[in-house]
Amino acid sequence: MGKSIAIDGPAGAGKSTIAKMAAKELGYIYVDTGAMYRAMALYLLRKGVDRNDTTAIEKACEDADISISYENGQQVVLLMGENVNAFLRTEEVGNMASASSVNPRVREKLVALQQKLAAEKDVVMDGRDIGTVVLPDSKCKIYLTASSAVRAKRRYDELTAKGETCDIDKIEADIIERDHRDMTREHSPLKQAEDAVLIDSSDMTIEEVKDAILAEAKRKL
Repeated sequence: MGKSIAIDGPAGAGKSTIAKMAAKELGYIYVDTGAMYRAMALYLLRKGVDRNDTTAIEKACEDADISISYENGQQVVLLMGENVNAFLRTEEVGNMASASSVNPRVREKLVALQQKLAAEKDVVMDGRDIGTVVLPDSKCKIYLTASSAVRAKRRYDELTAKGETCDIDKIEADIIERDHRDMTREHSPLKQAEDAVLIDSSDMTIEEVKDAILAEAKRKL
């Protein structure tokens, strides 16, 4: 069994940024669960499955083999052994991922693949249901959050830095709505695992959050 750090939390809390940094420092594999859903979507597209055909999606997803490894320090998503990094960011794949990721069979299949990865390697995984559903036995669970105002400000800064004009109040309203959706959905809702350590990053720098997680990892692992 590999060692694992499970990081959950709402959108915009900085989970993936922190998870990548922690994994790098520890020499663990950062498991990008979103990229795995995109690889599944690519697989379904290559099989010619219609994104509205639930039955076909459920049947096809059974045979997909998706894994993550590192080559020359880069995360590589493997679909049936092929490096598919170059194909994951297309609009078509994104649309299919959005449609297929809500399917309970697809989620079950990917959770099984994520658990297999964690059994074989030392991993850092982030998402909405890692500590509760994917890695319930992880010895190191973190629930990373920040106030909706802080998360909206971060998003606003990110977008304005790219030259986009945006409304901070609208961003915060979207974040609050997304939190509600994530926390009340039927399958694997977002919630803090009972044995997870709560880290509120509202008044912390990225470095401070990373150090807090690494200290926790040292203590637990």
